[in-house]
Amino acid sequence: METFIQQVLNGLVLGSLYSLIALGYTMVYGILNLINFAHGDVLMVGALTALSVILLLQAQFPGMPGWLLLVAGMAVAIPTCVVVSLIIERVAYRPLRNAPRLAPLITAIGVSIVLQTLAMIVWGRNYMTFPQLLPADPIQLLGATVTVTKLLVIVLSALIMAALMLLVNRSKLGRAMRATAENPRVAGLMGVNPNYVIAVTFAIGAGLAAVAGVMLAATYTVAHFYMGFLPGLKAFTAAVLGGIGNIPGAMVGGLLLGLIEALGAGYIGQLTGGVLGSHYQDVFAFIVLCAVLILRPSGLLGERVADRA
Repeated sequence: METFIQQVLNGLVLGSLYSLIALGYTMVYGILNLINFAHGDVLMVGALTALSVILLLQAQFPGMPGWLLLVAGMAVAIPTCVVVSLIIERVAYRPLRNAPRLAPLITAIGVSIVLQTLAMIVWGRNYMTFPQLLPADPIQLLGATVTVTKLLVIVLSALIMAALMLLVNRSKLGRAMRATAENPRVAGLMGVNPNYVIAVTFAIGAGLAAVAGVMLAATYTVAHFYMGFLPGLKAFTAAVLGGIGNIPGAMVGGLLLGLIEALGAGYIGQLTGGVLGSHYQDVFAFIVLCAVLILRPSGLLGERVADRA
């Protein structure tokens, strides 16, 4: 039972990060039918920006508390990622809204490569150590071991996802986002500015990616210019698993994907004597994804949509 609880906690940490990133994918797709493959690299920009701010503050104010350094890094990373995402939307995606679907996809891949290259120029190619800012002493929880950083990831992700659901379902901006997702032209006739709504959607997704990037770097104490690729791919998988374009689906898909990876790596790794362990945890997630898409192509919470005659 202790092993099970430990793997569930590990899965919740991973899944919470995947959910935060997947929300950016699914919100943009819900409104534009566009897969923003540069979203993972926005996460990377947030993590590296926060690291630079933290190292600068540590040099200037050696006695500054770790939690305050983390807050300061996140406070700079979020607006930085928002600005980067708004520039990407305005320059790379807005001119291609009426283009064939393949054009925005290729552009998104190109933007991803550009961001990685710029990050490599600014921060270098080597892996950078993210400092341990929160207490590293293990906490015993129901027989399992967890750290303050991992608990913070779970709690912060839950609060952010709850706030996002309230924003989308209870606010005027949320109604405008849902109207634009339904039909941008009709929403425009009803007084909604689709360009503004789309820009805000990109900004919200970028802010979530910045938080996820900082917490990912703080959890695993490493940051580098390529760190956004695999989490971005996993988050896209989570969005598809839950139902792309569905916000609750992205949350469920992210948590489920994290649990699958943790439980698969833990239990199957033990049964095979470590042959199929943590290095093969991606296999378990994508096997489940393939099974879900074969049985339910719209995802777990996605709506079945029939083609019009």
